[in-house]
Amino acid sequence: MTALLDRIDVQGITEQAHAARPGRTALTVIAAVLFSLGWVTARAFSVLWLAVTWSWVAVREGWRASRGPSRAARLAGQAAEIHDLRTRLQRFGE
Repeated sequence: MTALLDRIDVQGITEQAHAARPGRTALTVIAAVLFSLGWVTARAFSVLWLAVTWSWVAVREGWRASRGPSRAARLAGQAAEIHDLRTRLQRFGE
């Protein structure tokens, strides 16, 4: 144990400890706690927001899937199919 204490600058540590101002140290600790609390809160809300929005979109897509495609989507699909068939028919006639 004595060999370990010989390698450590105990006098320097003692001088630094006496030079430390308790008010500034306390304010630094309080600021660190408040900063950490804000950081953790921001991360928690961002994860919560992602979970809520992901769940909402999943429910919306499930609702849409259960109802089937809308009338406009069906008509657009049919119009695209008719256009494709007309194009094929024109190529066949050439």
